[in-house]
Amino acid sequence: MASENPFRSILKALEKPDGGEFGNYYSLPALNDPRIDNLPYSIRILLESAIRNCDEFQVKSKDVEKILDWENTSPKQVEIPFKPARVLLQDFTGVPAVVDLACMRDAMNNLGGDSNKINPLVPVDLVIDHSVQVDVARSENAVQANMELEFQRNNERFAFLKWGSNAFDNMLVVPPGSGIVHQVNLEYLARVVFNTNGLLYPDSVVGTDSHTTMIDGLGVAGWGVGGIEAEATMLGQPMSMVLPGVVGFKLTGKLRDGMTATDLVLTVTQMLRKHGVVGKFVEFYGEGMRELSLADRATIANMSPEYGATMGFFPVDHVTLQYLKLTGRSDETVSMIEAYLRANKMFVDYSEPESKTVYSSNLELNLEDVEPCISGPKRPHDRVPLKEMKADWHSCLDNRVGFKGFAVPKEAQSKAVEFNFNGTPAQLRHGDVVIAAITSCTNTSNPSVMLGAALVAKKACELGLEVKPWIKTSLAPGSGVVTKYLAKSGLQKYLNQLGFSIVGYGCTTCIGNSGDIHEAVASAIVDNDLVASAVLSGNRNFEGRVHPLTRANYLASPPLVVAYALAGTVDIDFETEPIGTGKDGKQIFFRDIWPSNKEVAEVVQASVLPDMFKATYEAITKGNSMWNELSVASGTLYEWDPKSTYIHEPPYFKGMTMSPPGPHGVKDAYCLLNFGDSITTDHISPAGSIHKDSPAAKYLMERGVDRRDFNSYGSRRGNDEIMARGTFANIRIVNKHLKGEVGPKTVHIPSGEKLSVFDAAMKYRNEGRDTVILAGAEYGSGSSRDWAAKGPMLLGVKAVISKSFERIHRSNLVGMGIIPLCFKTGEDAETLGLTGEELYTIELPSNVSEIKPGQDVTVITNNGKSFTCTLRFDTEVELAYFNHGGILQYVIRNLIKQ
Repeated sequence: MASENPFRSILKALEKPDGGEFGNYYSLPALNDPRIDNLPYSIRILLESAIRNCDEFQVKSKDVEKILDWENTSPKQVEIPFKPARVLLQDFTGVPAVVDLACMRDAMNNLGGDSNKINPLVPVDLVIDHSVQVDVARSENAVQANMELEFQRNNERFAFLKWGSNAFDNMLVVPPGSGIVHQVNLEYLARVVFNTNGLLYPDSVVGTDSHTTMIDGLGVAGWGVGGIEAEATMLGQPMSMVLPGVVGFKLTGKLRDGMTATDLVLTVTQMLRKHGVVGKFVEFYGEGMRELSLADRATIANMSPEYGATMGFFPVDHVTLQYLKLTGRSDETVSMIEAYLRANKMFVDYSEPESKTVYSSNLELNLEDVEPCISGPKRPHDRVPLKEMKADWHSCLDNRVGFKGFAVPKEAQSKAVEFNFNGTPAQLRHGDVVIAAITSCTNTSNPSVMLGAALVAKKACELGLEVKPWIKTSLAPGSGVVTKYLAKSGLQKYLNQLGFSIVGYGCTTCIGNSGDIHEAVASAIVDNDLVASAVLSGNRNFEGRVHPLTRANYLASPPLVVAYALAGTVDIDFETEPIGTGKDGKQIFFRDIWPSNKEVAEVVQASVLPDMFKATYEAITKGNSMWNELSVASGTLYEWDPKSTYIHEPPYFKGMTMSPPGPHGVKDAYCLLNFGDSITTDHISPAGSIHKDSPAAKYLMERGVDRRDFNSYGSRRGNDEIMARGTFANIRIVNKHLKGEVGPKTVHIPSGEKLSVFDAAMKYRNEGRDTVILAGAEYGSGSSRDWAAKGPMLLGVKAVISKSFERIHRSNLVGMGIIPLCFKTGEDAETLGLTGEELYTIELPSNVSEIKPGQDVTVITNNGKSFTCTLRFDTEVELAYFNHGGILQYVIRNLIKQ
């Protein structure tokens, strides 16, 4: 059982500069341990948490010693518990989290426990942001029109979350229209240092979106986890994690004129991908940090999932404190933050001698070496220098189908397709831009790139350039503050003139909420098999994510998005070819519209003011009229509506008893799907539109839902029936069972029938057959989607055998009771001669005490082949979850025992 904290002797008072006390804190210097000075700043946060939460039960003294001895223990993959200070949810992932909490209350009630024990024990911030479908664009009233449409479509979902904010203690719900979750977190929710009942400690956060890492730019340790792991954290369970190695990334020099944060982050992403940082922290340091704004740091931190790190951390320094003041934090709060972090050796002061910090490995980048670039056409880490873009595009047309290829025959590459657009003759070619979107949390609240984009628009308008009317342009800022500084600068009108009017505040194109492309454009693309392009300032460009009809998707800075929209194609060399013709008939080049760093800095200085942040976030507590008018039921147990197509009670706890079911092996299972490398969570559980011919569409139509009201998979994440049918429903998925055909189908092995994945899974289930999945490297990369694990579990998948897993997705599989196995190094399905048509048996002991993390397991097939895999239960706690049938069942049983 828990006992008194053995580290109470190092609890000290933190005095205010002018007398009095801020509160008490656990003092790291008071340990008198010289190893602390060598620890990376990110590891010091883990250390403080372990000390503060040490009860010799959930967190033990030996865990503190493991972290203190990080230099020696981290290479050994030791396990530690971590208790984050808070949990961050956004509505797409927040809905299933609240659904699960509501279900857990019911289950607790049914088992005779106190259902009110199911309550967040740490602060939960839930931001409703992923709700903006770009149906109304190129219109200055788009924000209001889109908001009305979203409330009409998502009334049930919003009402459910409003119920949750009343039913559960310790949960703050930020209403729709406030901004993107990560930007709201950065500008408003982040505490940096908590003061809870007089106890001071560092802010740290886990969130149900992989880009939670954006907060690391503010010196708050944070990263993405699956919804199921977040729920356990909310319920007071420590996170079990492997003590990570830390890659030190030294920055020197200063960005050259004309370079943007996007150019920098795409460069950093490529470097770190090459270095290999999966499962590690990256910590930035060096004199180049002085020159890096907080917004630029947050841009780099945001893309941690794209370079594969758990987080990209920027320790707190004077730049952080300036940003806190800019965003409206009080002088008293900022003073407390600085005093605490200095006292506890967590503050970087460039006027002091360089620290003795030791890192697991080191990288270095001179900021002066960064050059303009974009990334694509299908992956965020495939960086292309701007000067090489035209040549790279042509090689993509030539190359065989893959991450850098479309296999367009030479004779078809230059074809021009004529079509009629609203009565005007028009033309489309391969590479023509049909979507240009300034979107995503990565960039859309970074003043330098947003105002840089506006300056590009101003110069272009003054020279007489226009964007072709069939290009779907949109601007979705990460924060309402952006509207204020664009208005203050007087530049919004130029963005409007080019079609980049504000459509809403939330994730749009980057999450697949692009809305429809004009029918004539769509027909021209489909009928002629054109490789159309989208250019967006997002962080993800996987196939099928942005829009089903844009096969080439490029990530670019907001100013470059405007430039490519004006050019109308990605098939252009900006150095030698004109972007267009001005009003005087003169050719206009890229250099003619690109602003200097000085121009951008001047407009940022004059336009971005602290009062803008205060005014924007004061509105959050008041809500908005549509949110405030939502009527919700009272009561701590939710009244499920069986007719709802948005909120549905999932079957996770049906038949649950107090006795854990124990470990399960797999016997004579068929291979449901046979994949190659880089299957993302977008492939497994798409968040975008619901295809008219899909099982999910059939389910909705059977319940009287009109096609125009299908909404997206993301918006229906509270309904397990939809999400199970949407599992593996990505139209670009490549399954080896289909022998080269692309799409969301598979082969039912016994009959040879080609069926939708859902129908095949149900057929196997009705026959009493388990299934497994075979995959290549990086299985489950991309967003941290809990449905990418919940969905396969509901389909009857018992194990996934792959070359490697993305970190969050592997833990989510464990949380849902699915066995993750890795082929041995140098082996995969092909080298082992597996066709995927075999029956697979995985034998595991029936007693969980006989299973060890990372042990070898033999897989046997019905044709006599057997091979050895590594069992990817990485910790003893994960084995406990498996023993209980999943993480949520484990939590319920433990709460009842208390």
